[in-house]
Amino acid sequence: MALIVQKYGGTSVGDPDRIKNVARKVVDRKRKGDSVVVVVSAMSGETNKLVALVNKIAEIHDTREYDQVVSTGEQVTIGLLTLAIQALGEKSRSFLGLQVPIVTDSAHAKARILRVGEEKLRKALAEGVIPVVAGFQGVDEKGNVTTLGRGGSDTTAVAVAAALKADLCEIYTDVDGVYTTDPNVCETARRLDRVSYDEMLELASMGAKVLQTRSVELAKRFRVPVLTLSSFTEGGGTLMKEEEGMESLVVSGVAADRNEAKVTVSHVPDRQGIAARLFQAVADANIVVDMIVQNVSESGYTDITFTVTKADLARAQKTVEGIIGELGAGKVRTDVNVAKVSIIGSGMHSQPGVAAQMFSSLAKEGINILMISTSEIKVSCLIEEKYAELAVRALHAAFLEEEKQPKKAGKKSKG
Repeated sequence: MALIVQKYGGTSVGDPDRIKNVARKVVDRKRKGDSVVVVVSAMSGETNKLVALVNKIAEIHDTREYDQVVSTGEQVTIGLLTLAIQALGEKSRSFLGLQVPIVTDSAHAKARILRVGEEKLRKALAEGVIPVVAGFQGVDEKGNVTTLGRGGSDTTAVAVAAALKADLCEIYTDVDGVYTTDPNVCETARRLDRVSYDEMLELASMGAKVLQTRSVELAKRFRVPVLTLSSFTEGGGTLMKEEEGMESLVVSGVAADRNEAKVTVSHVPDRQGIAARLFQAVADANIVVDMIVQNVSESGYTDITFTVTKADLARAQKTVEGIIGELGAGKVRTDVNVAKVSIIGSGMHSQPGVAAQMFSSLAKEGINILMISTSEIKVSCLIEEKYAELAVRALHAAFLEEEKQPKKAGKKSKG
């Protein structure tokens, strides 16, 4: 008998019929002999509605109250799914994040999980009860409701699986696994049977929407095997686990992220400590910075450009404008019409010429590169948003058609 944590996303529980379908899948798994804990998201579209309500009241808002509002979507889903499971003759009980409890820090709207209480869930399982846990939400040490950020139900599921030392965490979505790129953009995309933690971490952070980045980080840290599946079709799936025995493609995926916004601070004095002061202010505002470029200094001044998520842009702009006087800098310019395209693969660190091939492929399509960032297993380029889909197709054709996959070499260079 295995202990399985199953997570169902918003589309999987989007209406009463789909909730009943999930209940049947859960009950069938239990009746086959496994112990099952279920984590669910809000019904499809509900969180967006709640966020829109908050923004209509105040675009720049108190994040504690934001969490109070947007966390309510999951409360509806856990109650409905629990009732559906009970209607099939099985015992079930719903748990809000604060009832488990899932204890987080106090970074509202972006809270990080500190610990998951096991006792109530283990007691329920011992009694033959199927626990249904609200994803996306938790509670801080002061008793305030917190949320984990968009896609946070994935993180909840992996955290619960880690705490319970589950045999497997299954993530059910509207796609049947992890693809080499978005199949809606590129018809030659193919599903990967397996993917390493590191590759999935880069794919998630670069815009692939199958798993939230933080859920992958947790899975890697606690070695939780994660299987991504479709709620609507049988079979398929992509297993994420340790690298040993995985396919060793030089490039395993192409991702595009349209959730990027660019901030440029012009005429920044080129002296020690200025960049540190700028980015400390941004960090103090709880804003995560992605790509950073500093231009070559001219006459003692430079421009600094960085990217944040579109959701953080208003606060980032306000934060930077609040300190440019102190920095002695010029204007702050922003641009939301950008996207980040990335190639990812665990074999890239030993394959020369990957970056050059990527840049050449984009150039052939007339796509200008605005910013570049790299790691051992990825290369990312910021481009104009209107070219995002064209870039994905070009890079997929260059790297992921079977006959074009580069052979691995021994030299450790991307250039």
